[in-house]
Amino acid sequence: MKRVLATAGHVDHGKSTLVRALTDRDPDRLGEEKSRGLTIELGFAWTQLPSGADIAFVDVPGHQRFIATTLSGLGPSAAVVFVVGADQGWQAQSSEHLAAVRALGIRDGVLVLTRCDLADPARADAVREEASRHLAGAGLSLPVCPVSAVTGEGLDDLRAALDDLVARMPAPDPQAPVRLWCDRSFTISGAGTVVTGTLGAGTLRTGDHLTLLSGERSREVVVRGLQSEDLPHDAVGPVSRVAVNLRRTETDLAARSSVLFTPGAYAEAQVVDVALEPVDTGLGHSRQERATPPVEAILHVGTAAQPTHVRPLGSGYARLTLSTPLPWHVGDRTILRDPGDRRLWSLTVVDVDPLPPRRRGAAGRRAQELDGADSPADLRLRSRAADHPTVLTQLGLPAPTSGVRVGQWWVDEAALNDWGDLLTERVRAHHQANPLSQGVPLAEAGRLLDLPDHLRTSDDGGTVPHGIPPLTPDLVRHLADAAGLVVTDGRVHAADAGGLGAAETAVAEVERRLRAAPFDAPERDDLAALGLGAAELAAAARLGRLVRLTDDIVLLPDGPARAMRELAALEQPFTLSSARQALGTTRRVAVPLLEHLDARGWTRRVDGQLRQVVR
Repeated sequence: MKRVLATAGHVDHGKSTLVRALTDRDPDRLGEEKSRGLTIELGFAWTQLPSGADIAFVDVPGHQRFIATTLSGLGPSAAVVFVVGADQGWQAQSSEHLAAVRALGIRDGVLVLTRCDLADPARADAVREEASRHLAGAGLSLPVCPVSAVTGEGLDDLRAALDDLVARMPAPDPQAPVRLWCDRSFTISGAGTVVTGTLGAGTLRTGDHLTLLSGERSREVVVRGLQSEDLPHDAVGPVSRVAVNLRRTETDLAARSSVLFTPGAYAEAQVVDVALEPVDTGLGHSRQERATPPVEAILHVGTAAQPTHVRPLGSGYARLTLSTPLPWHVGDRTILRDPGDRRLWSLTVVDVDPLPPRRRGAAGRRAQELDGADSPADLRLRSRAADHPTVLTQLGLPAPTSGVRVGQWWVDEAALNDWGDLLTERVRAHHQANPLSQGVPLAEAGRLLDLPDHLRTSDDGGTVPHGIPPLTPDLVRHLADAAGLVVTDGRVHAADAGGLGAAETAVAEVERRLRAAPFDAPERDDLAALGLGAAELAAAARLGRLVRLTDDIVLLPDGPARAMRELAALEQPFTLSSARQALGTTRRVAVPLLEHLDARGWTRRVDGQLRQVVR
């Protein structure tokens, strides 16, 4: 069993000294840290507890100036070792660290009273009571361990308390997708780029292909090697401190605050909707000040800290626009911080890449939607009208409980009804304007629905991600079937449409003439006088009433077969002239008729002038 814990507490309360005493490793690695006795960057150390469980510590800075680094250390941790000096007691930075712990949803850990050798028992008891009261106010009821890292007093009890903590922490999922927030990046001669981080879920293996996202740049990388606790591994599971040696990347791309994750397992986006809860930092802000976030703030997620534009949507909700994309799952916990007055808000992601507001009052309506009873998957489906399972998987969401499966997509039932009414209306209008039409082509029918951009592919000016099949063809067929429309030869039409209408009498007259003289095709002027133009003749041909040899030369459907009987009786090969005489027709009809028979393979040319019947 492996677990990773973060320290928290006021500067100079002995966090690093405590970690050193527990692990025999110095978490302060910078010369400046050692000379000043002050943690500046994140420190890491590990040990084995009496139970045999492996535990690693992320030692965070206690000074207010390094709060961003502190948040990056706390972010990936599931439990905290909260440190309060028995000689100094609760301090302002203790409150700010506690606010961060609360904002991140950390609900377990151990309260350690350090420097007990510098405080008399009465003072230590008072500090213990005060610290426990502050923690209880934040919803934390933690076991308390008084220790002295200098004398060793209480360290065995602390190790036992840490064993109990590890035993009750939830087991991570080794099969989950990887998302490793990088807290260090460096280059090793002969090996290349190395990034480190806390692996909270999933398993890393050598040879894995991962996505590395840093700022606006993203690329595929390959895991060249792995280390955990200074030992090489072929695979590292959760929860572990891990160093990952990468191929196919540049050092500047793998900067701290970059993120390494399983390709396609998260939704990359710059805009997210969040549930927003103000957190009391103990710095004297009023309730109204805590309730109102600034327009510009810093978002802390994992080890990333990004300038963020905040748009309130309504009570308890906001839309965040980040400076660069990050990989998200719905339900992610993050922190919003005002660096000016040090206010904090706890955030929970409720939607990723939401649709932009388009009408006045849209923000308030969106807040009402987010505050409703719908699950995140159903809420997203309702707001977007349709969603693809691939996107839902990237967001960490199950299939919606509402909606209808159309092809590979989930579609909102209300949207289906609206689109069905619209398709019926527009197909009927098409038939009214074009009574002889065989219907609306599928692609055109899709365009008639005026689907929003996020449901159309890039080929149609939409934004459906690459690799996701288009919704339109399956949607049109589904709507047509539900509305009683028919799809024939790739066209949508009403079941009672597609006849000859007013042209019926004229076509019947042409049929009467051709039955009397099968190869005496009416002249163009005769057809025009009957009111038969290109559209009417095409409709008659589609219905099998006539055969069109050219645009304006027509025969009965059995005309080509009748011609073959006459031509087979001729001396083979035969000429155009003999064919014309045998059929009793003109060159105007004979030439296209013979070409029609050639195309069918019933006759073939012997040379430029002669043909013969194919037997």
